[in-house]
Parts: sequence; structure tokens; C-alpha cells
Amino acid sequence: MRKEKLHIDQQLLENCLKGKEKAQYTLYRKCYGVLLSICRRYARDHDEENVLLNTGFLKVLNGLQKYRTEVPFEAWIRRIMINTVIDEHRKNKKYKETFEHSGEVDESPSNLRIDYNTADLQFDAEQLLEFIQKLPPMSGEVFNMYAIDGYSHREISDALGISEGTSKWHLSNARTKLQEMILSDYTSTKVPAGKTRTP
Repeated sequence: MRKEKLHIDQQLLENCLKGKEKAQYTLYRKCYGVLLSICRRYARDHDEENVLLNTGFLKVLNGLQKYRTEVPFEAWIRRIMINTVIDEHRKNKKYKETFEHSGEVDESPSNLRIDYNTADLQFDAEQLLEFIQKLPPMSGEVFNMYAIDGYSHREISDALGISEGTSKWHLSNARTKLQEMILSDYTSTKVPAGKTRTP
């Protein structure tokens, strides 16, 4: 089922720019799902999730005068939310790693592939989110930015203040750990041959 595009009426944005609280609340409700989905991937707990969400939406409101209609509104608020996450993490220095990885990372498909039979696996997006949240903080952040939000290693390097080699290492590390978690979860829930699963 295709996710419906976020549609924001121009009049609503104009009312928000005029400081009308009802319009601002309506915009918050419309943007909530998009912004929350980003916060949930990056935040380590519910409190941090709420702080990031509210900070991000405030930046959306404060930046409305700079918004240009030729850019899809959803893409614009996603970029603001991701930048907010990066700014907050950098400001708090919660996830700053102390090492630089300069060696080559094997990015061949065989090294990065999560090798399992997807038709036989019983896990969903919620479980995958849980796995991502269990990753080491910096590796999780790099994975989110590269694999989900579409940043290049150069952009991640600039945003997080790490080298491109370190960014690549964190991506490889995240994928390896995700593979281990997924396969471990699969193995622990798989029913042995000849037995049936009780409802």
C-alpha cells in the first residue's frame, strides 16, 4: 500500500506565517507522522524523541518564510528534521566517537548484503526499527543517514565531523550488526523441522 503524499495548503502556511495558533497546530498535526518517523529512527528513548520532534517542528515554523513551493513540502521538512537531529547530537556530543577509521572497507555486495530468505522471515518494520536503535550510536546515525535518508559519505563526513573512511566503516559495522540481530532473531523464532507452531 503506497503511503499518501503530504499535502499542505498554501493558505494554511500563510496563516502560520501570520502567527495564527490554530493554523500552527493544524500544521503540526499534518507534519507529525513524517517528523516522528525520523525522530524514532535517531532517538535513543521516548524523551529524546519528543525533544527532537518539538525542536524540529519549531525550526519548520521559524523557517516557513524561506520555504519555496517548487520544493515538495515533505522533502523540505524531512531535511529540516534530519539537520535538527544532527545539530542536537553534535551540540550534546552524546554520540561523538573518539577514533578515526582510515582503512579500506569492503563494500562489495556480498559483504553488505543481509543474507536471509525474506519470504521465510517473520519480522516487520517495527522490529527493524528496534534493531536499528540497538546499534552503537554513531553507527546507527550513519546507517540512518546513508541507507534511509540518502546522504552520501561526503555529506555524512561534513555533517558529523568524521572522515569518509570512518563513515564507511560505521555503515559496514551497522549492516554487519543488523545482519547478526536479524539472523539471531530468525534463528530463535524458527520452528524445528517436523514440529508445528502452536497458536
